[in-house]
Amino acid sequence: MNIKLTLSYDGTSYSGWQASGNFPSIEKTLQKILEKILQNETPLKAASRTDAGVHAEGQIVNFSLKKAWDLKRLHKSLNQLLPRDIRITALEAALDGFDPTLDAQSKEYHYFLSTAKVQLPFERLFCWHYPFQLDMKQMKAACPFFLGEHDFQAFSNATPKNPKKTLCNLYRLDLAFEKKDEGGRLRFEIHGDRFLYKMVRNLVGTLISIGAGTLSLEEAKTLMQRKERHLVGVTAPPHGLLLKKVFYSYET
Repeated sequence: MNIKLTLSYDGTSYSGWQASGNFPSIEKTLQKILEKILQNETPLKAASRTDAGVHAEGQIVNFSLKKAWDLKRLHKSLNQLLPRDIRITALEAALDGFDPTLDAQSKEYHYFLSTAKVQLPFERLFCWHYPFQLDMKQMKAACPFFLGEHDFQAFSNATPKNPKKTLCNLYRLDLAFEKKDEGGRLRFEIHGDRFLYKMVRNLVGTLISIGAGTLSLEEAKTLMQRKERHLVGVTAPPHGLLLKKVFYSYET
């Protein structure tokens, strides 16, 4: 039986989704608990290989059951044994051929940034503290530059072997302020068909540069054509990033 999990986690204490050496990872932690319950090797596959420190609300993972299980009981057992910073919000049977990576149609990420002079302590692990004034009008004016299908090579921290792999289609890029009376918390909402390595965080860093006045709108318009990483804004810190949702074309 092919099983689909919806996973939520606080990525603060992990090296990311993927198992890497002796560092704790979401994959390794979940796999260890699953194999303890199932008593057999259980390879996992995820929709997104989130980086170290990145969080998720709607990560999608699948694995195969070699024998029949009560899925409600399995769901409960997993959450009882997993550490408190990882939770399975849904566990269900999937179509036999379901692949969380290959079948994903698009992904939505949110990024949080605090502009308060003093950041609240319970936001420090989930929100980039940037206590400086930003020009929201300029930032919002730049958002349409990045919508649609473009070559986002300049926004990747890795050099692609195949240039065609740098084409991405960005469906939505919205900015919204939360908690205005407390100094402000800015939320970036980014939805696209696929994302390059650290592309979301580089988009956020670029919009911050525009809002701070260190990158003009005219310069921002040419970034994708020029394909040079050093012209793009800084890579925003990982702890402000959240994998919000993965979209599929059919129910699994």
